[in-house]
Amino acid sequence: MSLNVPTALLQRAETGEVDDAEFVACIRDSLPYAWEVISAVAAGLHAGGGDFADHSVPPPSEAERGQLLRALASDAIRGGLERHFGVTLAFQNCHRVAAFAPSAVGGRRHRAFVSARGQLLNQSPQLRDC
Repeated sequence: MSLNVPTALLQRAETGEVDDAEFVACIRDSLPYAWEVISAVAAGLHAGGGDFADHSVPPPSEAERGQLLRALASDAIRGGLERHFGVTLAFQNCHRVAAFAPSAVGGRRHRAFVSARGQLLNQSPQLRDC
């Protein structure tokens, strides 16, 4: 299961839309490692004043790796995180997360990160089973 959804939030979802703040709080509480990584890259992007920040440290365990995969593989979760942090996220392998300024999407660095070449160059024997 990707998210631990509180009963009250599930009931609101069954009867209508939920707001982003409630959804993002559910993500934060359900996927704390993913939240930590993504909030760190977003903070790095905003603090650095550039158009890119990344995190490339492998997770400490498979449980944390699973959180990152669930957060970034879900369009809804990824979209909620992007709106919350004001970034565009990109993902390579099973742990390399990048945050881009929305204005940088489609630019040289973003195209390089999301390209087949970028993915291939970011491979190593240690990452093949992740």
